[in-house]
Amino acid sequence: MPEVKRGETLFAHLIGRSAAMRDVIETAEKAARTDANIYIYGENGTGKELIARAIHYSGSRRARPLVTLDCTAIPAGLMENQLFGHVRGAFTGAVEAQPGVFAVAHTGTLFMDEIGELEPPLHAKLLRVLQFREFRPLGTDRARQVDVRFIAATNRDLRKCALDGRFRSDLYYRIAVIHLAVPPLRERPEDIPLLIEHFTRKLALQYDRPPRPLSPRALELFLDHPWPGNVRQLEHAVEQAVICARGDVLDLDDFPEMVGTAAVPSAPPTAREDEPALSALPGFLGQSLSELEEWYITRMLEHFHGNRTRTAKFVGLSVRGLQYKLKRFARRSRARAAEQSDQPRARRSESSAKERTTRSASGGSSPPPVGA
Repeated sequence: MPEVKRGETLFAHLIGRSAAMRDVIETAEKAARTDANIYIYGENGTGKELIARAIHYSGSRRARPLVTLDCTAIPAGLMENQLFGHVRGAFTGAVEAQPGVFAVAHTGTLFMDEIGELEPPLHAKLLRVLQFREFRPLGTDRARQVDVRFIAATNRDLRKCALDGRFRSDLYYRIAVIHLAVPPLRERPEDIPLLIEHFTRKLALQYDRPPRPLSPRALELFLDHPWPGNVRQLEHAVEQAVICARGDVLDLDDFPEMVGTAAVPSAPPTAREDEPALSALPGFLGQSLSELEEWYITRMLEHFHGNRTRTAKFVGLSVRGLQYKLKRFARRSRARAAEQSDQPRARRSESSAKERTTRSASGGSSPPPVGA
């Protein structure tokens, strides 16, 4: 059992101040005080197992076993035996009885990770265990009673799978008494500085390294990164930097994989999405190279949704160099706008000058009226 101070729960170790993450933690804390089945949905690396552990060790079963079963790690033909066990002689080679995870987790908690990978033939058997609190090991018709707290997690949307017929709907409703949707890291950037601080301290202590803060531009890189691997990916990035860092701060050079990823678009470049379309180039004939540069960099900034770090790497600039050019483009744009607003005034002044010249040439008299 993890070390927990008196009066404290493992929820205190879940890091997040974003509204979405606080909602998840608050709901999980309420659910931990009950034995209700819980379904945790979230992308890989979002911390679903940490939440399951916090629920178990904050509830009334904290002193009882927490058993974890990864459904992706068990071949389909062995899953039933893994769940319910078998008696002696159940099949060739079964020389002694073997308990399944339900028997091992009796009076404790069973956490089934990636339950969305469970084969449909086992849906009905799992439903019966959750509904009637009994199961039958392989090789016997005798039911055995079981008392477990059940928590399931998956990166699949089981509600949608149930509506599509890919997951048994009554099993989904039996599992999802409490539904926790863990947000991906890209949707809660305000949690990134907290996670960085936590992992730099933890890993510096683990590897006997001095704690190093992130430089401002490295922090900007972290905030702009899409984090497809979520918190797990962030932890591994910080771990690599803590081990290999040479300076007093963690800078861009300490995160080569992230910088390399930021420099390359997620999909192969196409003329339509990542490069200036050739059909648009004739409009630049006769224009200066600096104007073409402004158009191209602005186009790339739009492509990367305003992400300056990724844009800078893609166009071959430093972030500071890109910022300098954007400021120069802004000044040039304001100058063009001012010039355009001055043109009507100049034309009016020119027209007035021509009119005065005409009047002077005619002796200052007005043209005679028609028919005079």
